[in-house]
Amino acid sequence: MLCAIYKSKKKEGMYLYIAKRDDFSPIPETLRDSFGTPIFVMLFNLKGEKSLINADNQEVLEKIQQQGFYLQMPKKEENLLEIYKKSTALH
Repeated sequence: MLCAIYKSKKKEGMYLYIAKRDDFSPIPETLRDSFGTPIFVMLFNLKGEKSLINADNQEVLEKIQQQGFYLQMPKKEENLLEIYKKSTALH
């Protein structure tokens, strides 16, 4: 199954996967508002040999079939200061 992948103009690292290119009808209005204008990235074969980098192909496929879309949230950034504090507190 091919899906269309879009990135958010508002939030770096946020991606939207949908079944049909430019068909945003399954996306709730509140999500469309917070996502901003979608920027097309590529078409991707979820059942092909390649795997997505930051999402599970099977999970994306199931979510698209269940709700019409899959939303990939940005990875949580590591707080380097907190990591440093924890590492120095142990010594």
